[in-house]
Amino acid sequence: MKSISSIQKAIKVNMGGVFVDQAMPLEGLEAQDPFLLIHHWKANFLGDQKQKDVGVGPHPHRGFSPVTIIYQGALHHRDSLGNSSVVQAGGVQWMFAGKGVTHSERPAREIAEQGGVFEIIQFWVNAPASKKMQAPQYFPLEKDQLTRIEQQDSSVQIDLIAGTLNGTTGPIEEDALIIANLKMDPNSNTQLDIAEHYSTLIYMLDGNIVVNGNDITEDKSLIVFDQGDRKINIQAKENSRMLLLSGKPLEEEVVSYGPFVLNNTTQILEAIRDAQSGKMGILIEEFD
Repeated sequence: MKSISSIQKAIKVNMGGVFVDQAMPLEGLEAQDPFLLIHHWKANFLGDQKQKDVGVGPHPHRGFSPVTIIYQGALHHRDSLGNSSVVQAGGVQWMFAGKGVTHSERPAREIAEQGGVFEIIQFWVNAPASKKMQAPQYFPLEKDQLTRIEQQDSSVQIDLIAGTLNGTTGPIEEDALIIANLKMDPNSNTQLDIAEHYSTLIYMLDGNIVVNGNDITEDKSLIVFDQGDRKINIQAKENSRMLLLSGKPLEEEVVSYGPFVLNNTTQILEAIRDAQSGKMGILIEEFD
């Protein structure tokens, strides 16, 4: 079984007025190559707001993939490529920033105006140097487009987003990644088969689980595994929700600044210049 190197609890951080639970980076855990960041945002909107006043407005990215999973509510993505889509709970917005794109992410208009629970996780996946300056792409996936794996009479539900897990492949074709949501009922168990050399993380949104003999009882806990061995055994004592992130390390130099993740300081300076000059696109949001 894969051994666990650390178990850490997410911390609250202020991201421009939006308070999120940050599971990575943390003190002593800057990144787990190729994963750079994990933010968990859950809020109860009271309504009587305008969509333009909630969420995160237009901003650029370059050099990696910011991926957002919607757990409750709905998320409206707009970008400088001309995309505008609302993805509902259970869906995923996968954006490869490549050489540069400007986008916004806001709770759907109905959430702002009528209120409701809104919950997402955004994580960042680094791109290899050879792909950082490729054309950006955007892939919206609704819940029914994910690959569902059910075990033990549906008491274990795995929604596979990317890569291949236990012989099943997800809709995002990534040979060196495994990304999946897990939902487990009380007294259920599952075993995951992960490549020995992959960096592997499990973020427990909520629940009570035993992972390879280790009790995980605190919500918003990040479990970091050592490389080596292949098996991860999970037993659920309560209703539990988890996000699995696993990938082959790139083993490249990483230099980041805000929304840019590149390989050296010169590239960062070029990214700042290109964003300021509009080379990463311009997004003018239109609201009803």
